[in-house]
Amino acid sequence: MRVVSNLRPRLRAAGLVLPLLAFIGLTFIAPLGTMLVRSVYDPVVADVLPETLDLLRDWDCQEPPAEAVFEAAARELVKARADRTLGQVATRVNRVQGGLRSVLTRSARKLQRVDEGPWREAMIGADEAWGDPATWHALRSAGERITARHYLNALDLRRLPDGSVARQPEQRRIYVALLGRTLLVSLGITGLCLLLGYPVAHLIAHAPPKRAHLLLALVLVPFWTSLLVRTTSWIVLLQNQGVLNDALVALGLIGDDGRLALVYNMTGTFVAMTHVLLPFMVLPLYSIMRSIPPVQMSAAASLGAGPVQAFLRVYWPQTLPGVGAGSLLVFILAIGYYITPALVGGSRGQLISNMIAYHMQTSLNWPLAAALGGLLLVCVMVLYRLYDRLVGVEGMRLG
Repeated sequence: MRVVSNLRPRLRAAGLVLPLLAFIGLTFIAPLGTMLVRSVYDPVVADVLPETLDLLRDWDCQEPPAEAVFEAAARELVKARADRTLGQVATRVNRVQGGLRSVLTRSARKLQRVDEGPWREAMIGADEAWGDPATWHALRSAGERITARHYLNALDLRRLPDGSVARQPEQRRIYVALLGRTLLVSLGITGLCLLLGYPVAHLIAHAPPKRAHLLLALVLVPFWTSLLVRTTSWIVLLQNQGVLNDALVALGLIGDDGRLALVYNMTGTFVAMTHVLLPFMVLPLYSIMRSIPPVQMSAAASLGAGPVQAFLRVYWPQTLPGVGAGSLLVFILAIGYYITPALVGGSRGQLISNMIAYHMQTSLNWPLAAALGGLLLVCVMVLYRLYDRLVGVEGMRLG
């Protein structure tokens, strides 16, 4: 009886937590797992062209394959066209080597009128690309069910026919530069939010109650406004004929022909994202600062410490948990932003999140988008681990 009586509270507690666990599993863990699976698992080509890929397994990649491979490929391409799956196959092969989508669709259309071989001549007659070993290498690469190809693409790398890994051609190296830009911009915005948010939080924490409530309400105002409205408002303020440039011209600080380019570049991205994310830095800092007794600074001064020394040795160390919490919040939010950079950043203010959105919504290259998302996840985990080793997450406080 005692065991049953001890078990009931645990079961009741588990029952209360179960809805939350189910919600987290459905809205976070399941989508994250699906994304990671999509980044390495792509069975479409292997399901449609199984015999061709099986015959290509032992191919040496030096010369066009044997006649049996041409025959299997011809029959499976014609069948795929009849089953309306050829488009999916052609799209995936085209992602490995550009221009092959039209090769596959045109060849399948012509080969459906061919009843017998020799199939090598028939396929090369349908399109000369079949005489190039690179075409068959692209077909075999696209046919891998479990593949690291998408992660290699996300790192601007490619696998050569001999199995070695090399860098992409210079004109196709875009993702590593975007990832580096995203990390630098996120770190810069985090530092800027800390620089601006620290004195604001200090002012609110040490202001009289009525004034503190008013200042805190002003900090919370951005949460009451749509993100789209806030972002487009910055476009109005920062554009060449916007409010800020008009004010500078009216004050005589710049000429009418020397208006500043403050939008559709990285400057606009920094300004708009800092405005959006600043409350996430101010609130954790404020919650820590209001718990620090003001008499500590007076005590430090009475012991001979100057204002700077008292701040660095007494006040600043006690606010580090809030600094850590605010910095992590701002950085993690900044690294995944794409609406604000897309609207105010232009082509020069884009981040890796914009490329992920492009592949999800426009190019429909979901495996590559998943691989880019996986790289972002790894970057966040590495930086989080580094922060834990250097500062310590156990000391971080949100309030």
